Amino acid sequence: MRGRGRYVGDIRLPGMLEVAFLRSPLAHARIVSIRVPEALREKVVLAGDLLDVKPIRADTTLPGFKSSTQPVLAGDRVRHVGELIALCMAPTRAEAEDIVAEIEVEFDELPAVTEMLAGRAPDAPLLHEQWGDNLFLISLTDVSSAEMKAKAAYSVTRELRTARQVMSPIEGRGVVAEWDSRVEQLVVHSATQQPHIVRSGLAECLGLDEGRIRVIAPDVGGGFGYKGILLAEEVALAWTTRRIGKPLRWIEDRRENLTAGADCREHHYRLTAYADANGRLLGLDGEASVDCGAYSAYPFSACLEGGQIGSLLPGLYDFAHYRCRVHSVATNKPPILPYRGVARTGACFALEVTLDALARKIGIEPTALRLNSLVRPEQMPFDNIAKRHFDSGDYPEALRRAIAAIDLPGVRARQKTGEPDGRRIGIGFSMYAEQAGHGTSVYSAWGIPFVPGYEQCQARFTPDGGLELRIGAHSHGQGLETTLSQVAHSILGVPHDRIKVVHGDTALTPYSTGTWGSRCMIMSGGAVAAACDTLAERVKHIGASLLQAEVAAVRLEGGEVVGPNGRIGIAEIARTWYRRPQDLPRDVDPGGLEVTAGYKAARDTGTFSYAAHATVVAVDPETGETEILDYVIVEDGGVLVNPMIVDGQIIGGTAQGIGTAFYEEMLYDERGQPLASTLSDYLLPGPTEMPNLRILHMETPSPYTRFGQKGIGEGGAIAPPAALANAVNDALHDLGAELLMSPITPRRIVEAIAAAQAREAAE
Repeated sequence: MRGRGRYVGDIRLPGMLEVAFLRSPLAHARIVSIRVPEALREKVVLAGDLLDVKPIRADTTLPGFKSSTQPVLAGDRVRHVGELIALCMAPTRAEAEDIVAEIEVEFDELPAVTEMLAGRAPDAPLLHEQWGDNLFLISLTDVSSAEMKAKAAYSVTRELRTARQVMSPIEGRGVVAEWDSRVEQLVVHSATQQPHIVRSGLAECLGLDEGRIRVIAPDVGGGFGYKGILLAEEVALAWTTRRIGKPLRWIEDRRENLTAGADCREHHYRLTAYADANGRLLGLDGEASVDCGAYSAYPFSACLEGGQIGSLLPGLYDFAHYRCRVHSVATNKPPILPYRGVARTGACFALEVTLDALARKIGIEPTALRLNSLVRPEQMPFDNIAKRHFDSGDYPEALRRAIAAIDLPGVRARQKTGEPDGRRIGIGFSMYAEQAGHGTSVYSAWGIPFVPGYEQCQARFTPDGGLELRIGAHSHGQGLETTLSQVAHSILGVPHDRIKVVHGDTALTPYSTGTWGSRCMIMSGGAVAAACDTLAERVKHIGASLLQAEVAAVRLEGGEVVGPNGRIGIAEIARTWYRRPQDLPRDVDPGGLEVTAGYKAARDTGTFSYAAHATVVAVDPETGETEILDYVIVEDGGVLVNPMIVDGQIIGGTAQGIGTAFYEEMLYDERGQPLASTLSDYLLPGPTEMPNLRILHMETPSPYTRFGQKGIGEGGAIAPPAALANAVNDALHDLGAELLMSPITPRRIVEAIAAAQAREAAE
């Protein structure tokens, strides 16, 4: 905000050329020919030039998964609008775009798959002929499902859909690549959440040793999962800079972001919920589809969302019967990525909206159905029906606090009196759990190319007593520079202005799978603590010797070693190690004041933050306009290391969730053309669309992490679509209207009311 950041767009290297890409204007076509003017040929790279480059491949070991290969530059076929065909370079971006305009491509257009349900049909056009269908994977979970109907007193079935979204960070993706001939090393600056993963992916595609590649992630203006993959653009620039010997830069513009970048969250559900006569949830029977786009994105694969829905759909509830079949469908759209909340937002929407419908059928408050069915605190830790291991929490209490804060009885009374302006008031609730910091046991079962293990921290004192913390994760807005400093300070007592967090450079930091899955405070925080614990013991040992005391008689306090004979500061101890080794004890640890330590939670199936969201809305039935009147969040993220940062994460996530609920939608026509190419077409919430959130904290420590902390980076984005949909449906219930798709736009509200009136007239 102060202009002090350094982003990829700020990097200027001597002799650097700018890159623009020729992208496919068609969703599905064979490339018949590509004609480049001879005078421009040296400024253009085509697929035929990349003879020694492997395509991008992201497979899993899940049974039945079908592999796809994503070409760095398309040579014979394109499978979505915006797919790369040619790299063009010039001194300026404008000149590079002029070169793009000079290239002529002849296409043989093919039928496109633009709708995931149609893509499942036996006669659908095929994206990858060798598959025989358009299914990356079919996943099935079935636990005693045959018994549901016989036991149920009530059931409802709903068909629900979430729209395709575009991740919209302030800073788009960007790459600067150069070949350092002095050290024979490829140096890539990239706006990425995962510098080490990008290095591995580049090595695989380019056939280089990883030691000959250095990836640097400078300041990153928002990641959200959008910057969590290997880009074809990264591979193309890396290969080209090595060939021509000049640095290259590509900066994604907003049109590329909207029409060609990876998307997220396009789900379809047909869900039946069953309850007993007492209004308790008995079971779920679901069929889901996920639109995965044309290729499997590296490294998480096309099935990260579809593979998780079966385990996410049960939510926070305790029931005995369950079936869920999920289809991960290939379509002629950009690949999907794990956007903030990763499948949880869609699953939460489907479940929580269906639960409200079930409660209305039973004739009870939706909150009563939830309170009857939630996992209770005395059951913790709890393995749910989908084998998710909830570590700790009090879910009913979170809901009770939300009910009290939003004043449910008061809202019901207000509904009875009506609004003087003719608007209708509705109240909605939703609940979710955010699995965070999950590691080896989870991802090895999913079989993705990179499985997280121990997270490491390299901690060292400088000769004047400053502390450097080198971590493999990357901070792009989470405040890791602050929170990790807090962890180190709590153990060593070093002042915050003497602590420096180093990240985002594969040459300077330990290996890591990066920043995703709300894992940093759990994993990197634990690693920093482990490294600082070891440093503390070494400091006490040297300090005790300098104080002529036994180690057992000293303590580390306020950045000083304190003993019976006095005290000595860490800065003096550091000077002794580096500059006066003759004063060190004979049995000093030869590793000195530099430590690499690893950390993994005691149980790495993840921590489970959770929250209850409650909202009150006013809906104008004439125009369909909806106003959020009140919004309450009761969250439990375990022990909060920095409550202000936690609130910031929740507020930012909720803003994105409101975008999902009311505004954001990437539509495609029947030929696979994206229908939003500017931010005039693709709506994002702004300050005037944000309510004044009220956040209430609970604190149930996780039994598995160093400080009892839980990850909380994604939760705010998960619950708003369901809570707001439930509030709108509550407002319109007596009109017979029900909204089962996000975003809930004014047009859809008016159409739902009109459809309900038509049904009533027909009846």
